[in-house]
Amino acid sequence: MSWLGLEGKVAVVTGAAGGIGNAIAKAFSDAGAEVMLLDLDQAAVQDAADSIRARAFACDVTHPESIAATVEAIGSVDILVNNAAFLAPGNLDLTDIESWQKMLDVNLTGYLRCAQAFGAGMLARGSGALVHVGSISGSHQQAFSNAYSASKAGVSMLSRQLAYEWGPRGVRSNVVSPGLVRTPLSESFYADPKTKAARESVVPLRRIGRVEDIADAVLYFASDRAGYVTGQEVIVDGGYAQTLMNHVPRPGYAHD
Repeated sequence: MSWLGLEGKVAVVTGAAGGIGNAIAKAFSDAGAEVMLLDLDQAAVQDAADSIRARAFACDVTHPESIAATVEAIGSVDILVNNAAFLAPGNLDLTDIESWQKMLDVNLTGYLRCAQAFGAGMLARGSGALVHVGSISGSHQQAFSNAYSASKAGVSMLSRQLAYEWGPRGVRSNVVSPGLVRTPLSESFYADPKTKAARESVVPLRRIGRVEDIADAVLYFASDRAGYVTGQEVIVDGGYAQTLMNHVPRPGYAHD
């Protein structure tokens, strides 16, 4: 058994065809877990599963029937990683309620739906781990992004409530919140060397996060090594979220 002790554990990862989800799935597979990849994009999730010898399922987290069918096909699981989400631009003075609700439905309500569906077996068995992928945007508003920040703030509170209600029944719930991470969806931000350098300059560790950085934190929370950790959030951002006061001009205190 490895230090994490994930060998033989059944882990479900939603949004597994994307950059972070794919990295999380691969990390679980490398750790010896049986990995179930869920995504709305059937072709993409099958390709991802084939690359790591996992099982793929086309699943829409906004439809309870789709989730229920997937739960029935998979059976009992030990770990659920809620990762499915999307981001779209939108000014609040112009955002229509339909698009606002759609984002909440995927990014927040979808997490609850999956927690209820896959968590039922965990609660019956008296053990299990939920890990939710949040964002530093949940505590530091990301303007002009529709309901994204509101949805990610909700994820943090949902996880804490699940931790309190399900803790006595043996199920843990924690959040991993990424900062600036280089993924296929954000790759365009780094095409310009000046933009890339500007982004790196505001991160204390002076680099942009890798998807593997997020996966490492998720695996820890999912493992028995975090057996006494629940209701918590770890921010994986190279220290960026702690730099607020350093962006305020302070003559005589500046450092190169």
